[in-house]
Amino acid sequence: MSYYSVNRHWSDQFLPEIKSIIGSHIIQTAPDPLDHFQATDLLMLDAKDMRIAARVRRHGYADRYPHQFTIRAKLPTGAETELSKIVNGHGDWMFYGHAGSDGQTILNWWLIDLRAFRAALIRHRTAGSFLHMGDKRNADGTCFKWFDIRSFPKEPPLVVARG
Repeated sequence: MSYYSVNRHWSDQFLPEIKSIIGSHIIQTAPDPLDHFQATDLLMLDAKDMRIAARVRRHGYADRYPHQFTIRAKLPTGAETELSKIVNGHGDWMFYGHAGSDGQTILNWWLIDLRAFRAALIRHRTAGSFLHMGDKRNADGTCFKWFDIRSFPKEPPLVVARG
């Protein structure tokens, strides 16, 4: 079984929990006029065709890197990576979580606005904005770019929600 298959199988177990978390941030209670006159109790935020990436890191990284998120930046096969896709304008939000000690639940998470992420990358090193980031290579040849969430500008906000 390939690294991709093993990792995909492991990360897919979190999708029901991720959907539950994200849903609570996309759906809101409708205002009274909509409830009274249009049979609407809930409505979705400006989320038509919203594209959401999801990444869950294995247990232990949250303690070692509490303010860091990573995005795959290079594959040994040369295939396009998540970082390339995001930088090229794909994706609206990214769910980024850490697995709990049981390896089956999510310990803590951020919902990251990828438009704010791209804006920060564009403005990096201009107007006094310096992102704290670096590279990490794994034994299997994959490379990740890590980012310190605290180094991102306040506006536009990078983090939509956290838990």
